[in-house]
Formats: sequence, structure tokens, C-alpha cells
Amino acid sequence: MDAAQQESTARARELQRSWYGEPLGALFRRLIDDLGLNQARLAAVLGLSAPMLSQLMSGQRAKIGNPAVVQRVQALQDLAGQVADGSVSAAEATSRMEEVKKSQGGSVLTATSQTTNSTGAPTVRRVVREIQSLLRSVAAAGDIIDAADSLAPSHPELAEFLRVYGAGRTAEAVAHYEAHQN
Repeated sequence: MDAAQQESTARARELQRSWYGEPLGALFRRLIDDLGLNQARLAAVLGLSAPMLSQLMSGQRAKIGNPAVVQRVQALQDLAGQVADGSVSAAEATSRMEEVKKSQGGSVLTATSQTTNSTGAPTVRRVVREIQSLLRSVAAAGDIIDAADSLAPSHPELAEFLRVYGAGRTAEAVAHYEAHQN
């Protein structure tokens, strides 16, 4: 790869970080690992071609052009979190992935489709998803729980934060966020 290609890839990954909270390569690899998929299966569930998924992962392409695909990514992130915290079994995750695959972006995913409110500010759910994504890009859910357990005796509030945002369900994290804003 020449210098111009490296610069283009770095720029694409930085754009991905600003748009999606992290480079898509890291996000997609985590979904593959957490949901027990391969790249071809992930591409099929998202409604992307395998070459397009590869281009997004490598930074050759920066943006997911189809909003329904972005919503499917968000749905899979939620599902991966539920698998990680044990609230969804592997078998149930497989059937839920089929629902995500069939979704057109509006009917199944209405709760995640709105990312800003009427003033243009990010919604609570979007802020929570950003926090979850950041924590989950740093460590696996099991490691986050271990860290929370270590902190619990001396810093119970911080331990709770790690558990809720690092390994909990998005709905629980939204409730935690809202409870701590006042």
C-alpha cells in the first residue's frame, strides 16, 4: 500500500470513528466474534455484499450508504450485548438475526432509528450506545465484569457503571443514564 492509500484509509477510519463511534473494522470484528459469525454471514445479515463489507472493514470505503444497513448494525450491536449478558441464548440470537436480516429498517428497529431529538442533540439512547460501544471496544464483557468486581468494594458506583454500560442491556443503561442526570 502506498502513502496515498494509507492516508486515504486513515482518513476513512477517522470518518468512521466520528460517524459510528469506532472504525467499522473493529465494530464488525466484534460482532463476528460476539455472535459467532463469519464475514460472509455478517454481510448477508446486514444486507451488504461480501466485497462491500470487506471495503468497509479495511477502510477502503468510509460510509455505509444505506440507512437500513446502519439500523441493522445497531440491532446486531444490541443483540450482541444481550448474548454477552446472557439474556439471549445462542439459538434465540440466530432466529433474531434472521429477523434483523429481513427488516427494512423501520418496522423492527424503530427504537434505534432516531438518533437526534428535535433540537438536533443526540438522544439519550444514542449517547448510551456510544458509551457502550467505546467500553466494548476496549474489553470483552467478561473482562469488564471482572474489573467491576475488583472495583466494587472501594468504588461501588463505578463498578455499577462498568456493569451496566459494559455488559448490560441498552435499556438498563438508558435507565441508569436518565437516573443520574439530575
